[in-house]
Amino acid sequence: MSRDTKGDYYPRDRQWQPPAHAPGYKTSVARSPSQPLLSLETTLSEATGPVFPPQDLGPLDNDLIRNFARGGDPVGERIILHGRVLDENARPVPDTLVEIWQANAGGRYRHRNDTYLAPVDPNFGGCGRTLTDAEGYYVFRTIKPGAYPWRNGTDSWRPAHIHVSVFGAAFAQRLVTQLYFEGDPLIPRCPIVQTLPDPEAVAQLVAALDMKAAVPFDCLAYKFDIVLRGRRSTYFENRPEGN
Repeated sequence: MSRDTKGDYYPRDRQWQPPAHAPGYKTSVARSPSQPLLSLETTLSEATGPVFPPQDLGPLDNDLIRNFARGGDPVGERIILHGRVLDENARPVPDTLVEIWQANAGGRYRHRNDTYLAPVDPNFGGCGRTLTDAEGYYVFRTIKPGAYPWRNGTDSWRPAHIHVSVFGAAFAQRLVTQLYFEGDPLIPRCPIVQTLPDPEAVAQLVAALDMKAAVPFDCLAYKFDIVLRGRRSTYFENRPEGN
């Protein structure tokens, strides 16, 4: 998803963003605002911090295959997820905290409110974090998540996906999105994905298979670059107005 051209910042076409009220995505009907949005002043606590020194992260924080293991490996397809965090001019964004969370290989989250019939994997916690290096690069090792049904409709299934959080220089600059996997036939069928009006915006959320980064006889790799602003920016579900 990195920029293929460099230049000045250009505001994104508003048609890139999904509408707040999307009847096909049923919970958006109740969640969408009925009144005009208000602009609030940023507080000092929101505009300063956080600071994430490398020593605060553990050696296994970015290895979801091992960071919750209880005497065995988690079940499922082992993958590497990697990429770069870039600004609108394709410059790297270093020292940025990237967090991920996901369902296990059966499509179930380790959360008390998840009642999907797939079993909980005792060796998989489903979350990790890492800091980008000087080139904006990040990497995780994990299990490819499974698809799961949800109560949007009789045949509604979420494609396999991983949630991604990126922290800026302040708490108010946290951005959240989710990535999908190249070739998944459920992507165009997902009511949440269908709220994005531009196919290019959907493509920005799909991690590409990257055989060059795969580990022979171990795991495949997927590449997902995160672009913070500009014409090729990644869509962030919690901050569309900031893209």
